[in-house]
Amino acid sequence: MRSPISVAAGLLRVRLSATAWILGVLFLLALSVGAQANSFEALEATIESTRAALLANTTTCRTVVSSFLARIDEFNPTINALISLNPDALSTADELDRRLAAGNSTGKLFCIPVLLKDNYDAIGTNTTGSCAALAGNRPSLDNPSVKAFRDEGAIILGKTNLHELALEGLTVSSLGGQTINPYDHTRTPGGSSGGTGAAIATSFAVIGTGTDAVNSLRSPASANNLVSVRPTRGLISRRGIMSISFTQDNIGPFARNVQDLAVALTVMASVGADEADNATLLVPPEARGIDYARGLDNGTLAGLRIGLLDGFWNHTASNETSPVIGALIDTIGFLEHQGVKIINVTESIYNATAIAKLDVQQFEIKEALNKYLSSPNLDGDRPNTWDEVYGHKEFLVIPAQYSFVNNSRTGSTAEPPYATAKQGIENLKAALNATFANNKLDAVIYPQQKNLVVKIGSPSQAGRNGVLAALTGVPVVTVPIGFSQPSNDAPIGVPIGMEILGLPFSESKLLNIANHFTRLRPLRKAPAFADYSVQTGSYASVPKMHPNVSNIPEAYPVGVLSS
Repeated sequence: MRSPISVAAGLLRVRLSATAWILGVLFLLALSVGAQANSFEALEATIESTRAALLANTTTCRTVVSSFLARIDEFNPTINALISLNPDALSTADELDRRLAAGNSTGKLFCIPVLLKDNYDAIGTNTTGSCAALAGNRPSLDNPSVKAFRDEGAIILGKTNLHELALEGLTVSSLGGQTINPYDHTRTPGGSSGGTGAAIATSFAVIGTGTDAVNSLRSPASANNLVSVRPTRGLISRRGIMSISFTQDNIGPFARNVQDLAVALTVMASVGADEADNATLLVPPEARGIDYARGLDNGTLAGLRIGLLDGFWNHTASNETSPVIGALIDTIGFLEHQGVKIINVTESIYNATAIAKLDVQQFEIKEALNKYLSSPNLDGDRPNTWDEVYGHKEFLVIPAQYSFVNNSRTGSTAEPPYATAKQGIENLKAALNATFANNKLDAVIYPQQKNLVVKIGSPSQAGRNGVLAALTGVPVVTVPIGFSQPSNDAPIGVPIGMEILGLPFSESKLLNIANHFTRLRPLRKAPAFADYSVQTGSYASVPKMHPNVSNIPEAYPVGVLSS
């Protein structure tokens, strides 16, 4: 028989072993929690997933930002989408982490990284329009939407490349080089907001922004499998935007899903009336203060009457048009299966090529750019006028636009053709209203581009249909409707998008339609080359971007305005 002393010693050893085991488990759990707090999945992240991770204490705001920086380090050398990063992004994240630790996570966009098209003024970053001559242009005041983002807890992560001065849709510039489509590296990303489109598609941030004078919010959404909204003219202030047209310019968000898009629009529109932008003063009171994220799931598609603009798609089959034709036919069939009544609209006025003749940019661009550059809120070593910008050799104009830019040198709103075009725009608005009324339509649809987004080195971004909304000022939501067939260049195919257009201030209805459509028919896919997780690095500071200007196609010589 064992002595009482030996039994007691045995029990003590057991207790010590159990205690050591428990301490070991607790230590491993602590390590696990610490590891989790140093990780975050940025790939296809949403506002909801980011907020959930923060509130569950499985990540930190610094880690969220670092995770997106890691993806930028990994993939931006391939697609060349960014001009600059905000050097204050990590310190802003640290401040938000302190707020979070104190129990304060208020803000619709708390710790949500946002990328801005580089024609938005944002304190801490230069506003260049992706023009090398304007590389030193430094604002001292945020654009109102940028301030609204910050007020809601967002982190401005950086600036994206655009087609220089937002003048076309190839997204090539003297400061940023050529941005590459992430789904097909032989193609452009659309534009002019193509840098934002490529970046959001590749999960460099949760949401992004663009501007749109003809196609520029919708073309990159279509070409990069995203959603975007061009709101009603006047809904969002354009102050602090490097504008090119008083009549046609507008601003709005990009996202990977409609829910995030609606939140971003809500924040941007919250600015309200702004005396610095007369268009905002004409918005009726009932169109203000709307939360576009509410009611997204209300109702169904059944019973909607949607017009199909027959003149806005190319019925002639070819390698570049057939994928778009097929995607649209499939979409029509899907909508009809959901109980939507499709009305074929064949009125001859809906011809994008003919409507484009009403474009007034060449009459307004010089005045608009001079007004922006004369702002007292700008500083830095830079040109101060349109003439000085093009007096340097640090600019890029594609040959297809030589005549446009040269005509803009002397063009003005005092010319008779300008008044004629403006009257034509009023006639177009009346015709569009009549089409809605006569057919009792809820919306109209058409492909954003009649053909696949064009190849790098193409003369222009041909075949786009955005001009109708740009001239009439009505809202449009762009949604994915499919892909071309996979190929060696496009492993999952080239994205194809559709515009859903409505009457003024019908953003809530359009977003509701888009939400039902994208949930019932989910077509969002990450680009194949970047469809994997990237290990989050430890960043002591925000890296500096070095855009690749060596990839500018020879077809677009820098500093030239004539052949």
